[in-house]
Amino acid sequence: MSYLQASGLPDRPAGLRFRELVERGPIVQIPGAHNGLAGRQAMRAGFEACYLSGAAMTASMGLPDLGIITVDEVCFFVRQVARASGLPVLVDGDTGYGEALNVMHMVRSFEDAGAGAVHIEDQLLPKKCGHLNDKKLADARDMAAKVAAAAHARRNLYIIARTDAAASEGMDGAVARAKMYVEAGADAIFPEALYNAEMFREFARRMPGVPLLANMTEFGRTPFFTAAEFQEMGYRMVIWPVTSLRVSAKAVENLYAAIRRDGGAQNCVEAMQTRAELYETIDYAGFEALDATIVKTVVPAPIG
Repeated sequence: MSYLQASGLPDRPAGLRFRELVERGPIVQIPGAHNGLAGRQAMRAGFEACYLSGAAMTASMGLPDLGIITVDEVCFFVRQVARASGLPVLVDGDTGYGEALNVMHMVRSFEDAGAGAVHIEDQLLPKKCGHLNDKKLADARDMAAKVAAAAHARRNLYIIARTDAAASEGMDGAVARAKMYVEAGADAIFPEALYNAEMFREFARRMPGVPLLANMTEFGRTPFFTAAEFQEMGYRMVIWPVTSLRVSAKAVENLYAAIRRDGGAQNCVEAMQTRAELYETIDYAGFEALDATIVKTVVPAPIG
């Protein structure tokens, strides 16, 4: 059903729907959706939430993930993914785009754009991907102040505090920070760049009762684990942040190489979504049906 119809809109705020998924169990599987089409594909595949990665958003803009984009630019992505999918969206809030008042502005903006949850991290700008080296950490008290500011600003938004401390301060430092962030108002904790099952289990053991998020990114420090394995280790959420963008970008790279090589895309048709499949994905007919004055579109029959 189209988002243009009020009867098709969710009747509960995205933040409450996201919280219910986490509390209901089993582990919430949250694939990255780097644009509205990917969000709709995630919904059609049966997922109940999706994730907007800062790395995926910036890469889709041809930029590195170094804290360059603004709150308004992120809201553009939030609106299209939330609108297209109807799912509660977890949004990468980087470092909060500034200090306490900036964090509050971010929370209000994201929630108004349709986000269900946000995570903010305890790095200093220029921030880096959590799986890279030489990250600079904020003072834990300053980060706790940001978490408290976010909690004051939200209506229903689910707040996840990310700590990158394991790499530089060890497990003790990461756990101490996480406990401080929970006391400040975080609903859940995201321990970034843990690199083996023992670390994941130890962190969960030392944070009893606190909802935890695991990051299953490719080409990073974390080995491949399944959602079931993360759940067994004590985690309630898992994200695949940049996976959809990586697959899409590789496919486009191969397409452009083929066009240059072959003088056209005729040898890539098998790798394409057909026009009919695309129209079904975006519910073309459903939108058309809303206005009886629009002539129904007929998909052209294949040539030859």
